[in-house]
Amino acid sequence: QVQLVESGGGLVQPGGSLSLSCAASGIFSIASMGWYRQAPGKQRESVATITVSGKTNYTDSVRGRFTISRDNAKNTVYLQMNSLKPEDTAVYYCHAEGILSPISREMDYWGKGTLITVSS
Repeated sequence: QVQLVESGGGLVQPGGSLSLSCAASGIFSIASMGWYRQAPGKQRESVATITVSGKTNYTDSVRGRFTISRDNAKNTVYLQMNSLKPEDTAVYYCHAEGILSPISREMDYWGKGTLITVSS
């Protein structure tokens, strides 16, 4: 059974920091991992992604403030968020792209999401 278990999140004041982690299990091999977010009334958007080789990509609004990292041995992805802004308020979802066996096709897997609220 595939599980992506997120931890972290919560309420933080503007300018503050938070960190998220997501541990994946049940996936034979994971290619990319990442974080997406969905604010109220908006579509889900990619925040940051990281490949198995460590290549990262960030959406423009978080570049320089957020850092994504990954521990391949633990199938865990992290997101360090600094200088948080009210517009960062959203439900953050962990994402993994991988295969369940050597002969299966690559699929997308999602965590249940964790709410981050940036407010004074």
